[in-house]
Amino acid sequence: MVGQRKGKRESLIVGKARHRPQKSRMLSKARLLFWENGYRGTSMKDIAEASGCKPPNLYNFFSNKEEILFEVLREEMEQILSPIRHLEEDDSTHPTDQLRMIIQSHLEVTLSFRRSGKLLFDVELESLSRKKREEIKGMRDDYDRIIRRIIRRGKDRGCFSNVDEKLAGFMIASMITRTRIWFHPKKGVSVGKLGEFIYQFVLEGLGKRVS
Repeated sequence: MVGQRKGKRESLIVGKARHRPQKSRMLSKARLLFWENGYRGTSMKDIAEASGCKPPNLYNFFSNKEEILFEVLREEMEQILSPIRHLEEDDSTHPTDQLRMIIQSHLEVTLSFRRSGKLLFDVELESLSRKKREEIKGMRDDYDRIIRRIIRRGKDRGCFSNVDEKLAGFMIASMITRTRIWFHPKKGVSVGKLGEFIYQFVLEGLGKRVS
């Protein structure tokens, strides 16, 4: 009996792993369609066709279209938060290094979703139920808290001037997010160079110059 239960658990794990690429593809196609046609202008049928499957197949992974939108938004926020969560309690790394890290990491994620995520956070967040909307907003709050902690740490160490850390955090996040509207590699600026430019620009705004 124990062996049977173990075998079922292992089969379930293998099954989930096997279906993970399919779910990821569905989310990718949905993200692109939401950007091109808007959330309300995209149907489950549209997502299924773009994913190369029948509409009923979508319901093996998602209960409805709102859940797909929620997963799309949560995926991007998790990719933004995951590399920087440790910075909130990190008192050993220099605040300017932490600032560079958060800018570069956020920028890389933002521009990796450049085409498909352009308007989702600005418009489609309101299409979520209150509970799902609050969860995404909670992740945004986590990001804001981390960047404010870094700025406050820099102020305490005398690295930054006495700026309003809340406003500074909003401005930094907004600057990074809006790059997806205009950025294109063919304009001659790499993501790395753009990240360094934003970092230097922010340092000056915070009252510190780095040569």
